[in-house]
Amino acid sequence: MANEYADRAALKLRLNIEVADTTRDVLLDGALAASSRGIDTATGRRFWLDEAESARTFTLAGNVVCGDGGDRLLIDDAGAAPTLVEIGGGTSWTAVTGYDTAPDNALVRGRPVTALALSSGSWGGGPRARITTRWGWPVLPDEITEATLIQAARLFRRKDSPEGVTGSAEWGVVRLSRRDPDVWALIEHYIRPGFG
Repeated sequence: MANEYADRAALKLRLNIEVADTTRDVLLDGALAASSRGIDTATGRRFWLDEAESARTFTLAGNVVCGDGGDRLLIDDAGAAPTLVEIGGGTSWTAVTGYDTAPDNALVRGRPVTALALSSGSWGGGPRARITTRWGWPVLPDEITEATLIQAARLFRRKDSPEGVTGSAEWGVVRLSRRDPDVWALIEHYIRPGFG
């Protein structure tokens, strides 16, 4: 398993499966992986932090927002302050200094940096910006873990509801909803602005 937002032991507890019972581990792992990647797809972001820094390039056109406090360059979720910011293109890059990370105090609150702000000047000087940092979220939000467990339990039980239909003697046949409202309520405020 890699970069899942919940672990197998927590899912087993939720499903009342003994920890020592390994007969369904492959199914449980698959449900956790699918649920985690489904949350990534639904929100337009990922909630783990890269182990190492890497550089990403952003086109300035369409990613710079001008406001009263200066220009902001919108970037992917960064789970650490950038160690290098450059403007340019091709083989010619110039380091940029004097920027602030935004939103304010994001990393302290366990949230990612999503913009770099210049209080004076502009992000001119080239068609692109290249930023080196650790990408992702600095801390996995509790809501994402809970949504993963709910969705993974649902996917695991799906093997017992062919064609999306389940039932009981008490309630009769019931068609499963397409989207779990509890999962959606937990993840909807994490959807990347302008995504979807």
